Amino acid sequence: MTPASSSRSAATDSAAPAVPLFTERLVLRPVRTRDIPAVTRLWTDPEVRLHLGGPVTDSVVRIRQRRIVGAPGFHAVERAADGVVLGLVTVEREGRNGETEVSYQFLPEHWGHGYAREAVAAAVDRALEDTPSVVAVTQEANDRSRRLLDAVGLTHAESFVEWDANQVLYRRRAA
Repeated sequence: MTPASSSRSAATDSAAPAVPLFTERLVLRPVRTRDIPAVTRLWTDPEVRLHLGGPVTDSVVRIRQRRIVGAPGFHAVERAADGVVLGLVTVEREGRNGETEVSYQFLPEHWGHGYAREAVAAAVDRALEDTPSVVAVTQEANDRSRRLLDAVGLTHAESFVEWDANQVLYRRRAA
């Protein structure tokens, strides 16, 4: 589940702090080498990639694996209680149209527990501390992602076609 623009490289320009972000149940922290199996599953799982153009090819996975560890803006989402990696949240400064863009992917076995909502809300709140607005994009058909974006205070700002699919852009401005 993600509104991410999946074509972005792992070497994204992001000013999101590398300092871990803690929520009630989660830790958002830089990606570590030990996270690669979980992150690779995010890129290759057909269910996760349903609204992202399908699983990523092996050659692209290998490139991303080399670039993501410690890369600014990429945050492994770890369950604080047991250290299990649940997903990935990306905060890209100078993203879509120069605005800060948030994207996310979570492993299917962790859907429906509120983890994505908790992690995305924290990432958006942190980003809005020093940027005027945050955007997220998802396919119009991705109802779960759209509900999540509504729940964390982003509102539907525009619709367009990209990657041969109807997309929706959500935005939240700093208070």
